[in-house]
Parts: sequence; C-alpha cells; structure tokens
Amino acid sequence: MPVCFNAEAATRLGHDVLIHEAQAIEKAASDILHDPAFARAVELILNVKGRLVVSGVGKSGHIGRKLAATFASTGTPAFFVHAAEAAHGDLGMITADDVVLGISYSGETSELLTIVPSIKREGAKLIAMTGNPQSSLARHADVHINCHVEREACPLNLAPTSSTTCTLALGDALAVACLSAKGFSKEDFARSHPGGALGRRLLIHVEDIMRKGDDVPRVHADVRVLDAVREITRKHIGMTAVVDAAGLVIGIFTEGDLRRLIEKVGDIRSIRMDAVMTRTPHTIGPKELAASAAKMLEAYQCNQLLVTDENHRLIGALHMHDLMEAKVI
Repeated sequence: MPVCFNAEAATRLGHDVLIHEAQAIEKAASDILHDPAFARAVELILNVKGRLVVSGVGKSGHIGRKLAATFASTGTPAFFVHAAEAAHGDLGMITADDVVLGISYSGETSELLTIVPSIKREGAKLIAMTGNPQSSLARHADVHINCHVEREACPLNLAPTSSTTCTLALGDALAVACLSAKGFSKEDFARSHPGGALGRRLLIHVEDIMRKGDDVPRVHADVRVLDAVREITRKHIGMTAVVDAAGLVIGIFTEGDLRRLIEKVGDIRSIRMDAVMTRTPHTIGPKELAASAAKMLEAYQCNQLLVTDENHRLIGALHMHDLMEAKVI
C-alpha cells in the first residue's frame, strides 16, 4: 500500500490523539471520586498477606506487566502471570493469600475467564479492570474498576489506545495510593533501585567512595610550600590538607592556590604553608550522602572536599572525579 505522508495532517492527528487520551484519563479521574471501588481495591491490595498477581493477555497483558513492575518497585510485592500460561501450570504461583488483578477491556477474554474459577476456588481475591461493568470478569470480581472510554483515539476506533492509556493510568493510581498509605519513602524506592540514579544518590555515602589512609594528602603547617607540592603530586587529588600534630584539619592548599601564589611572588622556595594555606576549608562528614558532597562542590565551586570526623580530625578526602566514577553526578 503506497504511503501518502502529509506533515501537517500527521501533526494534527498526533495532537488529536493526545487530547483524546488526556480526556479519557480526565473522565476516569472524575469517576473514581464517586465510585467506592477504587478505595476498596486499594484496601484489598494493602491487606494482602501474599502478593499482588497481575494477569492479562494481548495489550492488556503489556499494561499488566508494567503495572506489576510499578507495584513491585513501590513497596507492594507483585508479579505478572500471563493468563494463557496460568491455565497451563502457572496457576500454581497463586495462593489463597494473594490478590489477583485481572485486566481485560472487554471483560470477556477467554484465557482470563478460564482461570477465574480456579482463582476463586483457591480463595484469592480478584480485582477486575474492564471497560464493561456487566462483563463476566466484572461480575465475578470482588472489586471492579471501570476503565470504560467512549471511543478509542484510533481513527478506526479499533486499536487499543485511549482504553489502554486509561487502564495504565488507573493502575498507576492504585500503585501510588498504596505507596502513600504505606508511607513509602524516597529511601525505600532507592533500595529497590540500587542501580538507578536515585539509588546512587540516596544510598551512597561519602565514606563509601572517599579516599582513605595513605591516599589522603596531608602536611603540617610548618613545612615549605615545595614539600606540599610534592605531596599533592604524589596523591593525585589536586590539593593537600594541612593538619596539626593531632591530625586535626587547620587548612588546605590546592593547585589553584599554588598557581596564584607563583603569579604573586614568583620565588616560593622559602614560603611556609602556614603563611599561604586556606584556614577555613570546606569539610564534610563520612556519613553524609555523596549527593550532599556533590551539592557542596557545586555551591562552593571547588573540586575537592576534606572528610573529617566529629572532632574535625582528617579521615578522608573526596574529589569530584570520585563522585563521577560512582555515578553520583
């Protein structure tokens, strides 16, 4: 079939599809305010002793997989079971302690209806999401959530578009309502996403990535600047801490300080650290989040931080590159 492309018509149709789907979600949002089914579904999921089992086929199955993942990542143990596979052995995954979320826009999907008697016989609760409250699936469910849309955004009114978008949005609403009721926090979310950006920001602490021991450059205040330069060169962090005899931080000297000093006085061989060091260096504690260190570096427009304990004793050092390697920034 030959393709007849018109940019203006395509853009207009894209706009119309988005508006149509947005209106479907808007109507669903209005409807749940007057339908106690949504709250009952949330209550069932919150009280589940086992897990939330999401099931469907076709486009509804794709939506179900996404919703199971969303629930699982927001504090509600959940997994997806394809309805057809359930009828061929996977029903063994479902127990009486579980809640099943069955998704079928028509409410008459044969694969899903086939396993309903087994679900009920097992004693699991059933939440149905359909576009037809009079459908077989809706009538057998303990709770029915209505996903009905007036028509699909597809110009042929055939391809699942507005209906799947509405179902997905209602499922997300269920997950977020459960998240809120459980007091699920950013830290909880990070624990279930340790490989993601949020996980790295919320789970990595300064002590996890800071340089320690001999990798931390340090000199005393009475040494010559040239000795400090040698320490900076050996430790490859672009600065050195200045400490007293007890190891307490009393200053910092950076490569930037060295360049400015040479420009100002030329011959630096006779200059001691206590004459040129910065006496109020920026420091951070080891238990602070690495993300907090990143914010400090940005705010102070510097590349390094000294890490000190509660007594201001030097215990580590942190460079921006350390944060980048840990993918905190």
